[in-house]
Amino acid sequence: MNEQQGSGPVERQLDRSRRRFLGGALGAAAAGPLLAAATALAAENPAAQAEPKRKIKLGLVGCGGRGSWLAGLFKQDGGYEMHAVADYFQDAADKCGDALGVAAGRRFSGLSGYRKLIDSGVEAVALEVPPGFFPEMAAAAVEAGVHVYMAKPVAVDVPGCLRIEAAGKQATQKRQVFFVDYQIPTDPSNIEVARRVHGEEMGRLVKMVTVAVQGGHIDPPKTATLESRLRNGVWTADIALGGDWIVAFDIHAIDAALWLAGQRPVAATGISRICRADPHGDMHDVCEVIFRYPDGLEHNHSGLALPNGADWELSCKAYSPTAHAIVSYIHKAHFHRRGQPEYTGQVVDLYTAGAVRNIASFRDAVVGGHFENPTVRRAVDGCLTCILGREAAARHCRLTMDELLKENKHLEVDLSGLRA
Repeated sequence: MNEQQGSGPVERQLDRSRRRFLGGALGAAAAGPLLAAATALAAENPAAQAEPKRKIKLGLVGCGGRGSWLAGLFKQDGGYEMHAVADYFQDAADKCGDALGVAAGRRFSGLSGYRKLIDSGVEAVALEVPPGFFPEMAAAAVEAGVHVYMAKPVAVDVPGCLRIEAAGKQATQKRQVFFVDYQIPTDPSNIEVARRVHGEEMGRLVKMVTVAVQGGHIDPPKTATLESRLRNGVWTADIALGGDWIVAFDIHAIDAALWLAGQRPVAATGISRICRADPHGDMHDVCEVIFRYPDGLEHNHSGLALPNGADWELSCKAYSPTAHAIVSYIHKAHFHRRGQPEYTGQVVDLYTAGAVRNIASFRDAVVGGHFENPTVRRAVDGCLTCILGREAAARHCRLTMDELLKENKHLEVDLSGLRA
């Protein structure tokens, strides 16, 4: 029930990932080809070649396009035993289970399928479902003593973010790994730029600009139950399931801004609206937000998700009085201080390479007993920042983080009529 990935040579694969970054579950028919494509791509990445010390018994929750594709990367890593799968749809669980060689008795479906997977003897879970379900699933896994690898965003509302934060703290206390999969901070060129920003070369940040442009996604008419919104990434059109586009997609660029700034904002002012033709969900596909940080830093964010052929972009630009820097999901990372040589590095195949690196990091943390779980704090801060931006923009007002947290508004998902 998550992002889509196709097949083919690396360059064509990367182009598809740009256009379909939140393409959604393709359904059961796609799981086999997606898994094969992921395996072939991972084989070309040296990070996947190290001989693991032991295999981690892993369960996958969410067997759509992104989930089944990611399962191929876990399998190719060599450090995981693919023990169980779960998806709301049994056909998706079976197709992915066939591709992974998972026994029929460990392929679970329905709303409670993830609980059955957790109880099946897994050591770790990979969560690749609509983010509206993440807090409940992650908390259940931690409570059961299971390591957690999860996609972003970690939640769609403030209560969900706070639940993830609590689960991450509990995981550390229980000596469990809790890992959130962001790709931008894994790229070597982005890392080099961030090192310079955090050092003396950059100086005091005075402004940041983030841009998120993507082609949008399908938003068909609603049916009697939520079931039709759980396939093909349709969930991204519903705020209670996907968090709104600024939360589901723009968060990559906004997370990069928090990475460079080393802090989260205290307030946001914005505007947003729905511009796509014939909308049925409540997702806003155009937004402009200005974030303000504790030290006065200004952060301008622009987001757009419409099928207008515009070039795909996820980037963060940072400025000081004497230098500027760029980190991005695609194209190049760049740093230049006035009067000094420029640094430019190519960001290479981050959609796949970032996931491969994160899978290896998760494996190393589990096997090596590293339970600090540093990705949780920034993932929660980034998600809260995006929710702050969403709410300020939807209300066309200025909203502080303190006000947002005090509201603690929960987004209800209507599960009536769905299979338990």
